[in-house]
This record gives sequence, structure tokens and C-alpha cells, in this order.
Amino acid sequence: MIEKNPQYIKWQVPEYRIPDRPKAWYTAALIFVIALLFSCFFTFESWIPVFLGYESNFLFALIIIIAVAITITNEKRPPRIVDIKLDYEGIQVGSRFYDYDDFKHFAVIYKPKQSIKNLYLEFKNVITPRLSIPLRSLDPLTIRNYLVKYLDEDLDRTEPPLSEQLTNRLKL
Repeated sequence: MIEKNPQYIKWQVPEYRIPDRPKAWYTAALIFVIALLFSCFFTFESWIPVFLGYESNFLFALIIIIAVAITITNEKRPPRIVDIKLDYEGIQVGSRFYDYDDFKHFAVIYKPKQSIKNLYLEFKNVITPRLSIPLRSLDPLTIRNYLVKYLDEDLDRTEPPLSEQLTNRLKL
């Protein structure tokens, strides 16, 4: 659902993107997890595995197991639909409202051949991660022209952030 009004622009996006993972990805992930768990309890001395015993890294093993459990749980759950609304006061993402004063700048990246059409909002607070919002069927120029009235545009950003590129390439 897309609503365009002179006062606001409203649309809906899924909470997260579901990557298309082949069986080989799951096999590689399983091998990677087993190798990490092995490294928690064993070390190599002259190419011979040696059990670490009480010096094993139990906390790291627990973190790996929790990360795998969270990944499997999220794999089964479909993403929720989130409402996005841009208006004269700020940006509403689901139930969270962000005032324009919270943001340093924005960038709209549109690359149709790579199927990239996203809005990136960088916060003034360096600890807060950037917002990446898919524009789906919206016209990127409409979003840019609306936001430029309230925020500075980051004209240097012409590619998606490296973290997002790696996430897409690794299918995370």
C-alpha cells in the first residue's frame, strides 16, 4: 500500500529481506559452525588436535549455539510488514518515530540493473546504526525531493554500505 499526499508519503515494507539460500549454503554454514565449535575445545600442536580441557572456550561455544538457534528460529518466521511514513515532523518506522533532527543526512540509491532501490538515513549519533529502508515500487526521485526539504543529502554515497553488500553476498 502506497499513499502519496503533499503532506506525507506512506508505504509498507517487510521487516527484513529473506535471502534465497541454496542447499550448499546450509552445508557451508554447518561446516563453519562445526569448525568454530571444534576451535572452542581443541587446538593444534604439530598438526595434532589437542583437547583444551578446562581451558576450553565455553562462553564462545555458548554464543555460537545461541546464534545458530536464533538463525533457525528466524528462518521459520515470516517477516512482519512495517509501515513507513515520511511527513513534515519526521519519519515513522513501524511504532518508532524519528525526528529529522536525529539524522545527519540521507541518501537514495537507485540501481535498477542490480535491483537496488533503498533509502539510507544516517544518524547524528554514531552508535545508532543507519536505517536502510527499501523503496519497493516508489519513485526514488519523489522520496529524494520530499526529504531534501528537511535533511541534507549525502551525494557521496553512490553504493550501498559495505555491511549491506556483504550481508547480501553471504545471504545472511
